[in-house]
Amino acid sequence: MNDSRPLTIATVCARGGSKGLPRKNVRAFAGMPLIAHTLRQALACPLIDAVVVSTDDDEIASVALAHGAQVPYRRPAELATDSAAKIPAIEHLVRHLEAGGLRIGTVVDLQPTSPLRSAADLLEALALATDAELVVSVTEPSHNPYYSLVERQPDGSLQLSKTAIHVRRQDAPVVWGLNGAIYVWQRAALARAAEQGFWSVRMVPSVMPRHRSVDIDDTLDFEMAEWLFQRQQQRQ
Repeated sequence: MNDSRPLTIATVCARGGSKGLPRKNVRAFAGMPLIAHTLRQALACPLIDAVVVSTDDDEIASVALAHGAQVPYRRPAELATDSAAKIPAIEHLVRHLEAGGLRIGTVVDLQPTSPLRSAADLLEALALATDAELVVSVTEPSHNPYYSLVERQPDGSLQLSKTAIHVRRQDAPVVWGLNGAIYVWQRAALARAAEQGFWSVRMVPSVMPRHRSVDIDDTLDFEMAEWLFQRQQQRQ
């Protein structure tokens, strides 16, 4: 990568450790390692100039390289713990690339545990990026905090998470859940979020359907995602 114009890069952050589903990023999913599905989606997108992986794990790095991504280094240990936040890891990777001479204008962070996102989902999120510091992929949640999502109170009773009175679910305000599949950052916004936090930037939603929004965290998620993937393949 050696280009004087501001680039749009895709970052894929994948740690070697995973408590919910060990080695999930390289676990076989529909015939190839899970992370490979996200790498292929990014590499096939005509609006993305380069695909770069941040990992602390040699096997993940080898799989990423084999599927066409770049792996410039191993992520520092302090950015690869269970408690480490993701934004500093992305910022660390981007700064490393910039130190090598790249001009980066847009960072498309793709979660490797969201293999069901489509090319259309990715293009739609990128199309919204001209008017926002950050585009986040969202989906309609199964529970609405204005209608059915409840919290335990100090006395042990339950109350709605959001105070409102709605007789029908359809009357409640529209809410979305972040599904983690796609984040399209403007470079300056990413730098600010690394210092001030995720909610310090202006973000807009890019809506994805629930059947493409599975985030694989455990075995049940994995099996559900495989079933949905196979169903999608059969319908094509």
